[in-house]
Amino acid sequence: MSEKLDTLLKNKLSSYLELLRQMVEINSFSANPAGVNQLGKLTAEVFNRLGFKAEYVPSVNPGYGNHLFLELPPERKGEHDKKPANFIALISHLDTVFPPEEEELNDFKYRIAGERIYGPGTVDIKGGTVMIFAVLESIKALFPEFFERTHWLVALDASEETLSEDFGLLCRERIPQTAKACLVFEGGTPTRHAQPVVVARKGRAEFLIQAEGRGAHAGNYHKQGANAILQLAHTIQNIAALTDYERQITFNVGVVNGGSVVNRVPHQAQALVEMRAFSPEVFDQGMRDLLALDGSTTISSGDGYPCRVSVQVKSLTDPWPRNPGSDHLLSIWRKTGKSLGVQVVSEERGGLSDGNFLWKHCPVLDGLGPAGTNAHCSERSEDGSKDQEYMLVPSFVPKAALNILALVELLQEGAGAPA
Repeated sequence: MSEKLDTLLKNKLSSYLELLRQMVEINSFSANPAGVNQLGKLTAEVFNRLGFKAEYVPSVNPGYGNHLFLELPPERKGEHDKKPANFIALISHLDTVFPPEEEELNDFKYRIAGERIYGPGTVDIKGGTVMIFAVLESIKALFPEFFERTHWLVALDASEETLSEDFGLLCRERIPQTAKACLVFEGGTPTRHAQPVVVARKGRAEFLIQAEGRGAHAGNYHKQGANAILQLAHTIQNIAALTDYERQITFNVGVVNGGSVVNRVPHQAQALVEMRAFSPEVFDQGMRDLLALDGSTTISSGDGYPCRVSVQVKSLTDPWPRNPGSDHLLSIWRKTGKSLGVQVVSEERGGLSDGNFLWKHCPVLDGLGPAGTNAHCSERSEDGSKDQEYMLVPSFVPKAALNILALVELLQEGAGAPA
């Protein structure tokens, strides 16, 4: 069967790459709802060929496009067929991080260069959406009984790049906790001798740190001023010291600003900080450590007026740690890889995906899209020190074959072949 599948995928590869071209040529920047919705319409039309029906759900933020849910319930052969169907969810997203002006400025568009296909979203994540279609089309062609007896849901986030949480809630409303798997098709990591799949991701919290001081004339009354920027600098040093690579927790001070003019002791300053960690326990301790800085002061004016620090949590996404559900899916992908002569290895990523919102609900596996790199980069330089996002064409067929046969193995698990 693997040879027949390999032949099918290779014969269809050009059509899949043509679909990728059509998707990449639609600008679907998160803040371009018209483009996101245009891509959603194209995606719905493509999956309709397999019988999927589309549901569009507006994002909570009106500045974003519509989430897309494509559903195909199982076929029932008659009233006697009462056995609950396997439920499989396949996850991608519609948006990218590239505004149209940036794509034009950097001549960033669909471009084939040897084994690489460059373009916005080729690996993050339009290549993954095309992979989902290839997987489902192949299962329908070669394993029709599994295709027909499974309840399929393809869910595409309109604003994944902005860490929107409404999509996760919508998915949990539609995916039963008895689902066999929720498979996320973020791009794969390029390797020579293995196929990595993602089994864990760090959680992330974003904080607003504000320092309030007392303004004063920098020449005449410097001593009366309580310098908020100086206070913030002290606080930043304390935050940086919380990073612990052994415990895999990091704090990044990403944005700093404050003051107004140089001849004034600044009365205010602020910073944006993010924290990431794999372990829920380490993550929670990091939250406590940073929140403990709220109300702290180390800088005062000459007459004792203290600066004060406030800490506000702006957003929070829990970690997706290693867990039995993801590890079980990993074991199936490993077993399938072994049958194909491919080593499947686990990968734990620092970046977020929709998997962070779903792993507690049902088993999740991620990184199932084609391999590529330079996600979120539109620039390139003549010396090669900067290069644009690209997908590796030779990765598509082997990864699709792995996903297809592993899915069939999963669907057959514990139930035998469909009647």
